[in-house]
Order: sequence, then C-alpha cells, then structure tokens
Amino acid sequence: MSAPRKFTKEKKELFLNKLEDSLGIISIACKQVGISRETYYNEIARDTEFAKQCEGVKDLTLDFVESKLLNLIKEGDTAATIFYLKTKGKHRGYVEREPTLNIKNDFSNLTIPKLTDKLTYVETDS
Repeated sequence: MSAPRKFTKEKKELFLNKLEDSLGIISIACKQVGISRETYYNEIARDTEFAKQCEGVKDLTLDFVESKLLNLIKEGDTAATIFYLKTKGKHRGYVEREPTLNIKNDFSNLTIPKLTDKLTYVETDS
C-alpha cells in the first residue's frame, strides 16, 4: 500500500489561492498551506498541470505589478518612467551604457621607473 499523498487536489487548490494572495511568494503560500518548499518543488516537477497553474499565478502577479508601475508613470513619476524605458524600451535604445576608455597610447612597455620619471610631484604647504 502506498503512503498517503501530502499534496492532495484540495491542498493544491488552497495553495493556488494562497499563492495568489501572497502575490506569488512561494514560501508564504507553503507555510499557509502547511507544506514544505521541497514538497512544492517536487509536486511541480511531477504534476505539469499544477506547474502551469502556478506559472499562471506568477503571470497574474506580474500583470498586477506592471499595472501599478504604469499608474505611477501616468501620475508623472520620473523614476518609474526611466525604469520602464530601461526595461521595456531596450529595443529602442533606452539602455544604460558603461563608459568606455579609449586609450590610444601603448603602455605595454611602461615600467615603474619610467612611470616615476614621467610623474611630476608637487609639494604642498603643510
């Protein structure tokens, strides 16, 4: 006889509700349902339909958060606008670029004594 399942159909439904209530935070939903995170991860690996349902909740959460971000943009929040453009507007060139250093001299044969000769020391009043 096999051991009873920890994650029954009813518990999965309850888990999905708690996952939505917690905005997709798995540890909170697990705690509220009384299962371990390990049980959750084992179940989504075993039950592809349940895994899809959990992904659906995560998508709903993302939609909710994006709507909040768009509301901030509508209200004129500059930081929200910049964030949106940096993440969603990359294909239009809204990306941060790291400054590049364009050195035209070859310093590969520069030694410490040669560098010391080139430096000018300025004495300061103490």
